[in-house]
Amino acid sequence: MTLDAWIAIAVVVTIFPLMTVSRLGPDIILLGAVIVLMTLGVIEPAQALSGFSNSGLFTVAFMYVLVASIRETGGIDLIIRYVLGRPKTERGALLRLLLPVASLSAFLNNTPVVATYIPAVMSWSRRLRRSPQRLLMPLSFASILGGTITLFGSSTNLVVYGLLTERYPNVTMGLFDLAWVGVPVAVVGLAYLVILGPRLLPAREGLANAFANPREFTIEMEIDREGVLVNRTVEEAGLRHLQELFLVEIERDGNVVSVVGPGEQLKGGDRLVFVGTSDAAVELQQIRGLIPSHDHTSSLEKEFKERRLVEAVVSNQCQFIGQRIRDGRFRTLYGAAVLAICRGGERVTGNLGQVRLQPADVLLLEARPPFIERHRQSKDFLLISELNGSARPVHEKAPLAWGILLGAVLLAAFGVLSMLNAAMLGAALALLSGCCSVEAARRGLDSQVLLTIAASFGVGAALQSSGAADAIAGGVLHVVGSNPWLLLIGTYCVVALLTELVTNNGAAVIIFPVVMAAAESLGVNSMPYVIAIMFAASASFLTPIGYQTNLMVYGPGGYRISDFMRVGGGLNVLTGAIALILIPHVWPF
Repeated sequence: MTLDAWIAIAVVVTIFPLMTVSRLGPDIILLGAVIVLMTLGVIEPAQALSGFSNSGLFTVAFMYVLVASIRETGGIDLIIRYVLGRPKTERGALLRLLLPVASLSAFLNNTPVVATYIPAVMSWSRRLRRSPQRLLMPLSFASILGGTITLFGSSTNLVVYGLLTERYPNVTMGLFDLAWVGVPVAVVGLAYLVILGPRLLPAREGLANAFANPREFTIEMEIDREGVLVNRTVEEAGLRHLQELFLVEIERDGNVVSVVGPGEQLKGGDRLVFVGTSDAAVELQQIRGLIPSHDHTSSLEKEFKERRLVEAVVSNQCQFIGQRIRDGRFRTLYGAAVLAICRGGERVTGNLGQVRLQPADVLLLEARPPFIERHRQSKDFLLISELNGSARPVHEKAPLAWGILLGAVLLAAFGVLSMLNAAMLGAALALLSGCCSVEAARRGLDSQVLLTIAASFGVGAALQSSGAADAIAGGVLHVVGSNPWLLLIGTYCVVALLTELVTNNGAAVIIFPVVMAAAESLGVNSMPYVIAIMFAASASFLTPIGYQTNLMVYGPGGYRISDFMRVGGGLNVLTGAIALILIPHVWPF
């Protein structure tokens, strides 16, 4: 091998463990890899930037705009409202939940589908008196299974298809070509979840009861009307830097002052709401001018238009990961106070200020109303929902948004327009019709996914142009011999393993040139291996970090990693076996 090939392999070998253990996002790691490869002369600038002009990348971007139009008009809420109902059995509940989710995910990015469903499922489970743990993991898995049905179903499908058309310009795929394998995989996978899920899923309390009683984690005191604290600021009263307490809000004359600043002036009769340890209540009793509250109704149980109680799931991209809440100035940056933290289905007790945030932690926050819209698309949080809020309102343009999406799908399905053109036209109509504002479309674009995809192309180009892909393929062929079945099984297993540890798009793009080189060397049809990469990259059932929707339900469901391995392990094996059996029959070697 050439020096360039060795450099390319060294970079790739470094990428995967970095994605697994580093707090840096996959987009930053892959962009850094592209910079290294270009600096060392392994790839030219045109190759480094090739991903930014790929049709698959732009199709994904325009599909995000279409998804944003459905979300902004409350389109998914229509289905939630009329489909969930009141089933009598747990399996009936799973059927009502999983079938529409899988169907939606065949045409929409599954992240907003799951994000919209989670608050509804939490409320629905309370109404049915069932544990949300019995529903949330199947919700995520159903969205992944649905994404295998069409080329629109996941960004990975579109990206791999873009790679395919670049390498073989004469090869085309229809929108529903994947359905020959995707539908059987989805049907069997959903049947597994409905039949075996109730036996395998945990039934711990989870988030539903961890945040059930606000009085358990708040301490309320009152300003003595004749005391020394009247007309003093919070800072002057010594209430700003208490050791194990945070002053969250002040209730005053039927109104609430949320996220209290140090300059806020105290008035006689103010009710001060602190969050902290129960032992710290003794410290409050000793502060002159503070008396126990005479009103036994918790302030947090009252409705105030100035305040919202929200649940937020911490993303693995949150800038405060590994930091203490007090040290990180969480309240200053977000304008929200942390009332409680749920981790692994149990509320974290003790001094909240000393807790170091971890990915998938669920935070109970008190914030002003603008917080929800401002941070709904933030990379710091996977999900934000009002604690007792209703689902997002249904707007009159929801049918129009669905009509535009259906039109784009039909145009692509019947070959009237390419998938890129159909997605582009649909996005333009969504903006022109007012189903989606320009700002909402901009927020809807997942820049991390798009940058990850674009940078992956540069790394893939380095493997191909340097000869590293051919060299690795030669080593693979030495192992599998001339047996195309063994190469297919190996391809599926390697991609499925990598996608559990790193981003599915990155794994698919980097493995693609290696597998294509191996297939060409065997002299067999490359299509079975392309399809295997698509399905294996979506088979992320084994760990919560393997797929974003898994991480989204991990915290609210109070799951443990062992829960994913127990339920997802069998699903991985089952869907993999079906895909590997059917793929060569639909696309022969």
